[in-house]
Amino acid sequence: MAKAPPKQKAPAEQPSEPKPKWKKRRWLTILLLFTVLAGGGAGARFFLQENDAAQAEASKKKEKPPVFLSLESFTVNLQPEAGDQYLQVGLVLKVKDNATVEAVKRQMPEIRNRLLLLLSSKRASEISTVAGKQKLSGEILAEVKQPFSPEIQQQVVDVFFTSFVIQ
Repeated sequence: MAKAPPKQKAPAEQPSEPKPKWKKRRWLTILLLFTVLAGGGAGARFFLQENDAAQAEASKKKEKPPVFLSLESFTVNLQPEAGDQYLQVGLVLKVKDNATVEAVKRQMPEIRNRLLLLLSSKRASEISTVAGKQKLSGEILAEVKQPFSPEIQQQVVDVFFTSFVIQ
């Protein structure tokens, strides 16, 4: 019988070299740093959002409600197209504040005069459409905003129709 080749001894598994402690500590430090930064970022976001919400609420409280001034209704003859036609319109002015209301009231005869001249210069076909009414609203706003004197500035924001009848 042939001799079996002698068994080679398996090289003894050498114990793996332990990782140096500084590598483990580096990973722990990075993990800890990441956790701290993430927590700080989340906390900052929370407080900033809360602060933004508080500022939004405070600004809402500071905003004054709109101030409206109703004008007496106007009845005017329109420019003739097919016989006599009339316009009866009710207007409300949206103004900046109560001081503007007082300034507009002091100048009401002049404002009414300007508006009567403007309204009576229109034809029924010009103002019967939505686009015509919007254009008229812009023209009324321009008339009302015209200063009466250098020291009196009307701060009128918008004009609204409360009634609009062409007959």
